[in-house]
Amino acid sequence: MMETQLSLGQIEAEQRNFIRKVYSWMALALVITAVVAIGTISSRTMLTLILGNSTVFYGLLIGELLLVMFLSARVDRMSVRTATLSFITYSVINGLTISVIFLVYTGGSIVSTFFIAASIFGFMSAYGYYTDNDLSNVGSICLMGLFGLIIATIINLFFYSSVLYWITTYAGVIIFTALTAYDTQKIKEMNVIGNEGTDEDTKESIIGALVLYLDFINLFLYLLRIFGRKK
Repeated sequence: MMETQLSLGQIEAEQRNFIRKVYSWMALALVITAVVAIGTISSRTMLTLILGNSTVFYGLLIGELLLVMFLSARVDRMSVRTATLSFITYSVINGLTISVIFLVYTGGSIVSTFFIAASIFGFMSAYGYYTDNDLSNVGSICLMGLFGLIIATIINLFFYSSVLYWITTYAGVIIFTALTAYDTQKIKEMNVIGNEGTDEDTKESIIGALVLYLDFINLFLYLLRIFGRKK
């Protein structure tokens, strides 16, 4: 009802404002993750606590998964404060776990891969936002591919196949590249026109930022397998 009372220009302006909020939340999460990761790798105490203790490390990984599930499932019933705290907490925990890449790859290759990932992400996200094509079929294929990717990755934990490793690597790049466009379009469409500035608008932007944050982080990590130079 509210949408029909607004002009096309007002609707487009509200959509742009909404997507800017999404990108702002995502950028904040990436900065927090980077700062925490660098801080962790710079502290011998933190390295010993997190990366030197498999129980703590895998506990953090499980905590990340549970927090994403919690935020995704209950964001509608959360207060803005709880949603914000959950989102920031997730970016902090991810920074703790992702710090391991600094032990494996050179700093220069991490930085260069980050910019490669950012370029691909930016292009595909822009495409998803501006295209008039319905990307639903792309999203369905990617989600099925993601399910297969998870299964193949788990299997390879036991078989240590280099062939399967590279298959999942390139598949991961393709899947998260395509998902970036699909998710951007989906996030744009999920914005409720007319609720700008409300608590619901803020929570919508946070969950949208979480989705794109996950797309970017996974794209970056798979690209790092290809372009990263090991120490």
